[in-house]
Amino acid sequence: MIHTIKLYSWIMLLLVMACGRRMQLVEEKPEGFCLSDNLRQELVLDTLHERTITQHVTLTGEVSYNPDKVVQFVSWIEGVAVQTHFSLGDYVKQGQVLATIKSPELNTMLAEKRSLQSQRQLAEREYTAARSMYDDNISAERDLMQAKSVLEKLDAELASIEANLALFHPNPAQGVFEIRSPASGYVVEKNINPGMPINDGDNLFTVSGLDEVWVIANVYATDMQFVQHHMDAEIRTLAYPGEVFRGRISALPQVFDNNERVLKARIVIRNDDLKLKPGMSADIAVERRDRGTAVALSADAVIFDDNQYFAVVYNSDCDLQLRRISFAARDNQWYFVEEGLEAGERVVSQNHLLIYERIKG
Repeated sequence: MIHTIKLYSWIMLLLVMACGRRMQLVEEKPEGFCLSDNLRQELVLDTLHERTITQHVTLTGEVSYNPDKVVQFVSWIEGVAVQTHFSLGDYVKQGQVLATIKSPELNTMLAEKRSLQSQRQLAEREYTAARSMYDDNISAERDLMQAKSVLEKLDAELASIEANLALFHPNPAQGVFEIRSPASGYVVEKNINPGMPINDGDNLFTVSGLDEVWVIANVYATDMQFVQHHMDAEIRTLAYPGEVFRGRISALPQVFDNNERVLKARIVIRNDDLKLKPGMSADIAVERRDRGTAVALSADAVIFDDNQYFAVVYNSDCDLQLRRISFAARDNQWYFVEEGLEAGERVVSQNHLLIYERIKG
């Protein structure tokens, strides 16, 4: 945080002016000023180094599901929901019973299955007889192939209906279908409640894994030149102030969103602690690296006053200076100094306001 104060150094005034005492801005400290032991212990000093000049571009965005981990359950039968065993937001395991549906199609499918099983038994006997007669040269190969074709057709129809029944896990004793979760994850959408009529094609629920989420960043035309594929990104949310989530731009489409007129950059983030929730708004900062290096001054050490920037330079407990600086670039963390400071110098980055007040007197 930049602390706004008025920089000054002291030249002892020989006259008391009618308008009050006024201190001039200089770089030297008042004669005889030294840090006390207590004040010295409270200071934090930073040694200045050169760093690659960087700047951050701030984007807005939103946390979203990873579509590869989203499973929607769509009904292909009609009926009435009897019970539901889950709520929105619940964690469910693959194969867990989530709901039961009573449907007349269950009896129809079970009856069809029994009919196909009976037909197959008859077709299998006929095929066995045809094989025996063919082996004894009593019947032609055509008769054998016809019997085999009938058996294979019935096998296919029976496999199809068994697959359909397995999808909804019928419970003939209760006359209901059991809807089971197709995957492990969190229920992020629920469209089924007891007593609700179910139609063919209804999306009953959606399950998604949240251990990995997407952050979709809005890249406006003015920022396109600074945002690139594979750039590191820092994500901040209102829900967790001060906490930074880190990721990398994994996809940057070449087509603008028709509604918002932005590029939708995708950032994939691990979310093992489940802090990031789909739909949560986010601020995204991507680092723009410029050519060249400069002395980097921590933003916490900068003093701003009267449209000028200053820092407290520490040489010894009795040798401190208030230094006017100018910078070539800045970002959230660093000021890249153009003039006023040199690499290797030490500056006060914490409690420098205390020094200012002591110098001010």
